[in-house]
Amino acid sequence: MKPIIQIEGLTKAYQEKEVVRNLHLNIEKGEIFGFLGHNGAGKTTTISMLITLLEPSEGNAWINGFNVMGESMEVRKHIGYLPEQVYLYGDLTVEENLIFLGKLSGIVHPRERALTTLAQLNFSDWRDTKVKQLSKGMRQRVGLAQAILHQPEVLFLDEPSSGLDPQGTLELRDILRKLNRENGTTIFMNTHMLSEVSHLCTGIGILQTGRLIVSGSMEEVLGRFPGETSLENIYLKAMKEGAEA
Repeated sequence: MKPIIQIEGLTKAYQEKEVVRNLHLNIEKGEIFGFLGHNGAGKTTTISMLITLLEPSEGNAWINGFNVMGESMEVRKHIGYLPEQVYLYGDLTVEENLIFLGKLSGIVHPRERALTTLAQLNFSDWRDTKVKQLSKGMRQRVGLAQAILHQPEVLFLDEPSSGLDPQGTLELRDILRKLNRENGTTIFMNTHMLSEVSHLCTGIGILQTGRLIVSGSMEEVLGRFPGETSLENIYLKAMKEGAEA
């Protein structure tokens, strides 16, 4: 069985500057993959190419067997996306937002799907609340609901814990585990929060100035740095090695 995410030589350049360089990566179905790197490392650019919002300069990628270059509409049927900044309609209620977005996505019974998704995320009590009255963590929950409304096989998250308080971070972590466990959702998560990766992810990749310097399962990465049990130390060592390479 092919990996659910296949990336071969993916590159994005703006004039003379390569933001992502010759990225090769395979992610198996059911993984929770943490994509690490400093701000500006190229993580968001990578996700933008994988969700077909940005065309690669070179290379290619496949999501669930569909090519991001030539089959973008098919790719979008199989993916969900939660950006760092969630854009919702503040004067609409939670339920109204999801019904509207569901209709845009072509969901046949958008209200039914919205209510089912809110129940899955333990958020039904807030369905009649206007989005502008919600906290950052609550809006993030609504953003996640819209991302999984059509039950995608792959969920892309861009800095999902950004701006969340500790309670919100814990709640988001539990929800992602539940989606992965109950729905079999493959999760690709951009983050610079090492604690989130260590608590949640089954595999990791470390990006440095657009170059993938480490990737593999958590066990493989730990094995590459014998004697190190702290992801923070592994990250710092990998960055140092990458800078010297």
